[in-house]
Amino acid sequence: MNLKSPVKRWSTGIAALLLALSLAACGNNTKDNSAATQPETSKQENTQPAAAESLKTTYPLTLQDATGQSFTFKEAPKHIVSVSPAETEALFAIGLDNEIVGVSDYDDYPETAKSKPKMGGIMKPNEEAIIAAQPDVVFTGISMSEEAVKKLRELSIPIFKTDPKNVDDVIKNIETYGQITDHQAEAKKVVDQMKAEESAVVEAVKSLSDDQKKKVYIEFSPGWTVGKGEFMDELISLAGGINVASDTQGWSEISEEKIIKDNPDVILYAKSVIDDKTKKGLGDIIKGRSGWDQITAVKNGAVIGLDDNLLSRPGPRVTQGLQEVAKAIYPDLFK
Repeated sequence: MNLKSPVKRWSTGIAALLLALSLAACGNNTKDNSAATQPETSKQENTQPAAAESLKTTYPLTLQDATGQSFTFKEAPKHIVSVSPAETEALFAIGLDNEIVGVSDYDDYPETAKSKPKMGGIMKPNEEAIIAAQPDVVFTGISMSEEAVKKLRELSIPIFKTDPKNVDDVIKNIETYGQITDHQAEAKKVVDQMKAEESAVVEAVKSLSDDQKKKVYIEFSPGWTVGKGEFMDELISLAGGINVASDTQGWSEISEEKIIKDNPDVILYAKSVIDDKTKKGLGDIIKGRSGWDQITAVKNGAVIGLDDNLLSRPGPRVTQGLQEVAKAIYPDLFK
């Protein structure tokens, strides 16, 4: 599968996503059903010390990743490499700045990540750099294929892969990172905030009737959209919208005629994407397509650019992305 649209400037989230498209759209996905769940704490005040103790990790700890590979951690990892922007954000969010000894070339958030040693790309990282960093564990995400993971493991690189398909998967992954690193309390704070952000959106749109729900089309690179089975599709559903591409599966190239026929009420796009040949932004490309001036979203000025990284990274800011999607679809509900 070829990526036909040249793009000169894009966010690192969208770039990472596009680099993996041919694998995500055409390959088989293995969902991580074995991520550790957050330990339950007692609601009784007099058992708070015991509850706090339950957030400490007991080693040795054995877990499986999304590929089914089993990992046994004898202690909290002291040297961590991440070759996925979403995973890097999660690891920093739970307070692992000192333990992170390397990140991918695309990792730019938080600001501190930019100063970490670079480990190459997200699909094919720099093997020599990773080995030299001597990591206890290497985290990767949706952008790396299982085949690439297997090759790295053949070099004795301990690579732990995630493959989140929805917000709950993202949350479970963050809880798993907290358990692996004995940062469960920090992970709980992040997860609690994410759940609050998600709940606020769901609560705001729950009263919408079926005929009030808006049809939504999302485009994150020229000619590419997303259907069922991916977290970006779920963001639209959680925000009370109806994804017009929900009759497709995964990442796919669009049919311009089909989108005209579907007639979405709202069009969302990655706002920093610029076509290399025409120098046009994605919003202008969308509005300039033949026949698209008849689409309700275009006629009503509901073609809205969103922060690429919030839109594309299944990490701790994914619920902020959800909030932005919801505000774009139903601005009156989120004034």
